[in-house]
Order: sequence, then structure tokens, then C-alpha cells
Amino acid sequence: MSDYKIDLELDASGLNCPLPLLKAKQALNKMLPGQVLKLIATDGGSVRDFKVYTDQSDHEMLDSFTENEPYVYIIRRG
Repeated sequence: MSDYKIDLELDASGLNCPLPLLKAKQALNKMLPGQVLKLIATDGGSVRDFKVYTDQSDHEMLDSFTENEPYVYIIRRG
């Protein structure tokens, strides 16, 4: 993982699809363009969901990785 200035960290652990993505969308809507969200999820479906979401939006996936089970997404607000 590269070092990013994280403006908001959101823990969506234990939430099932589509809630991690919904929480991320809500958080991103409240952020300013260019700010960075770090989201932690445990739902395996979130890998596909976040890839598709960032590909189809103006937000940028800066990084995504897993720390054993938790999936971590670093997204820059578009």
C-alpha cells in the first residue's frame, strides 16, 4: 500500500452486499473532490462491487488490497 493522506476512514466490517458500497457512496457524497476515503469491508462481493463502481463513476480507486480477511479500498473522490 502506498502512503495516501486519508481524509475519512469507514469500517463496513460485518455488512453484507450492498451495504459496504452504499456506505461508501454516502461517505463520498459528503466529501470534497480530491479527498480520499479508506473503506474496510469483510464482504467478498465488495471486490467486484467497488471495481465496477469506480470504473463507472468519476471516483478513482487508488488502491485495494486484503489484510487476511478484511478488504481495504482507497478511493479518491472525483
